[in-house]
Amino acid sequence: MIIVMDRYADDEDIEKVRRKIEEYGFISHLSRGEERVIVGVIGDNRVHDFYERFKNMDAVEDVIPILRPIKLVTREYQDEETVIDIGDVKIGGEDVVVIAGPCAVERRDHVLLTAMTIKEAGAKVLRGGVFRSRSRPEDFPGLGKEGLEILREARQETGLLVITEVQSPRELEMIYDYADILQVGARFMNNYELLSSVAESGKPVLLKRGMMATLEEFLISAEFIMKKGNPRVILCERGIRTFEKWTSYTLDLSAIPVLKSITHLPVVVDPSHGTGNARYVPAMAKAALAAGADGLIIEVHPNPKTALSDGVQSLEPQAFKELMEELKLIARAIDRNI
Repeated sequence: MIIVMDRYADDEDIEKVRRKIEEYGFISHLSRGEERVIVGVIGDNRVHDFYERFKNMDAVEDVIPILRPIKLVTREYQDEETVIDIGDVKIGGEDVVVIAGPCAVERRDHVLLTAMTIKEAGAKVLRGGVFRSRSRPEDFPGLGKEGLEILREARQETGLLVITEVQSPRELEMIYDYADILQVGARFMNNYELLSSVAESGKPVLLKRGMMATLEEFLISAEFIMKKGNPRVILCERGIRTFEKWTSYTLDLSAIPVLKSITHLPVVVDPSHGTGNARYVPAMAKAALAAGADGLIIEVHPNPKTALSDGVQSLEPQAFKELMEELKLIARAIDRNI
């Protein structure tokens, strides 16, 4: 349930409502907009007189029941777009943020070269995995701590932010001081122990949609992070599993406008994993931007043919530069910036 305060409500009015919520044994969550204060009620508030008791309180404008299992992520709770500030970078709002880099951190020279390339082209965030979830035992497991040190050096050299995937609470302890943004991969969207850990870290969390998850299931995972006290959640569409065989997954571009209508959180798109083929990445990246994405995650590697992970879907540096110029044209056409 959401309680909308009157525009003239003062701090004392708001506190009375919060005390009443606590008397019922629920948790209140405050959101201050430019004109309204909204108090979210967390808990099973299906009490027969709950609605009337709060509707009749002084300085309460409206009480909105929400029967879906998502509340904090919805526009009923907060209509204003969430813009996540990380240093000089804003994710959400007018800016479209491009995140780029290799799927996995392999070599120092590769990462530094890639970081300089994407920085010059206009990207704001360097991606690179150091702990890899392996589909097969022989797959590259990642460099671990060594990879984190390489990412740190690249950040120092270029000023780019760093994002890397976290797969367990134990890894988070090691990654915390190296990453500006924590990524929860598609395979871990429902790992609630991990979601609790990244929520409690306080760092921005990029949450990838599970390859077989509905949008509601996706938002429930985001809701879990927010309920744990971390509102800095970025949603990522990265393709879902269908019967199609020509691409690794089916990139669900319709998810962008649907999510933007339901939630105030930023939505980014990963056309690299969504297609699994570098040939299709530029077209889907441009389509995602035109559809309203707040950001893109694009895999870039100096030599995709020798990449130890996902080389087939990685762009070469020159192809990435060309794509960025095309993306800037589209951004200007829809009154956004890259």
